[in-house]
Amino acid sequence: MRIRVGFGFDVHQLQEGRDLYVGGVLIPHTKGALGHSDADALIHAICDALLGAAGLKDIGTYFPDTSAEYKGIDSKILLERVVELLMQKGFIVGNVDASLVLEQPKVKPYIDQMRNTLAPILKITDDDISIKATTNEKMGYVGREEGIAAYAVCLIEKK
Repeated sequence: MRIRVGFGFDVHQLQEGRDLYVGGVLIPHTKGALGHSDADALIHAICDALLGAAGLKDIGTYFPDTSAEYKGIDSKILLERVVELLMQKGFIVGNVDASLVLEQPKVKPYIDQMRNTLAPILKITDDDISIKATTNEKMGYVGREEGIAAYAVCLIEKK
């Protein structure tokens, strides 16, 4: 069996009056993420981790923010397409470990829903997904509630 590890990172600005999607879940908040797609930083970080593990290019290569096709797209669709790219190369997802960094809103109540949303897309069980959340201790753009950051690590296996 051949295993590979990948790492992903994503960040988006937060703005008043926008929807906040994290891990495929709409989270009630006064601010939402700004981006070409639905700006789901967690899914974007997972996509990059998976693509990197498979030796593929970054998320922007496959889903450029200059393409009208991806304007406002649900990031779960992007994740589905990334999993398809991995499968074409003979890989399956083993597990995902991710961390969110944001001051508000508190996302802990939504983590199980995120795991349940992402697991079938990744073709793994929710036990194979870990999502943690932390603050930036009021420092920097995250601390000022101007942005959200997400980190993800994954393991993939050659079928």
